[in-house]
Amino acid sequence: MESSQGAAVTTNWQLLCMHGWGSDQRAWNGFRRSCELRKWPLRCFERGYGRFPAAQPDWEGPGRRALLLNSLGMHLVPPQTLAAAEAVVLLASFGRFVPSGAAGRPLALALRRMDERLAAGELPQLFADFRIRVAEPQPVELLPAGVEDGPVQAQGLARLRDDLAVLAHCSDLPASFPQAAPVLLVEASDDQIVHPLSREALRQALPKATVLPLDGVGHGLMVPSLPAQVLQWIAELR
Repeated sequence: MESSQGAAVTTNWQLLCMHGWGSDQRAWNGFRRSCELRKWPLRCFERGYGRFPAAQPDWEGPGRRALLLNSLGMHLVPPQTLAAAEAVVLLASFGRFVPSGAAGRPLALALRRMDERLAAGELPQLFADFRIRVAEPQPVELLPAGVEDGPVQAQGLARLRDDLAVLAHCSDLPASFPQAAPVLLVEASDDQIVHPLSREALRQALPKATVLPLDGVGHGLMVPSLPAQVLQWIAELR
């Protein structure tokens, strides 16, 4: 679309974001500030694990549709929302979390142990341990607050356990994944949560994706410039 003077009109995007397991909408605060600069609306899904109630926003208005999915978020977003996306950003994500065969057995065992700890009410220490792994090799103090930052009621605990089961059993891209949409894969080179085999499998499942590797960074993707980089990639799409 062009103005009467022939200059290109900037495309407006709307962003929907889904956080990962054990997290909440505060994971997107850095993106929120960057979106405000571009005047792009950003709305966040919320699983309702802790202090924030569950929320399921939907696409609104004429803006083009970009979906930002962190970690397990690709498997938690509603299928119809995923299918309608015109661009997808996968941040430290995966199709299958637990690799098949012997490589995946330690991870499967760790997930079962996490569920046992949730059932036993060992939330403070569980999330303290989990957050260290998410942050490594960076300081855990740099992570945005998550579930550990407030009371977890029975409904939130049940959802944590349900989503942990999704984590354990997801095996591929969701059936509703928009195969024609451009995809940006943001990878953490020192990710202590996503197995290297799972990261490679996602690349193979999305061979046309743009890959943004981040050196020296853990699963938490604590890179101040990342929101601007991601939004610039979206802005340059045609």
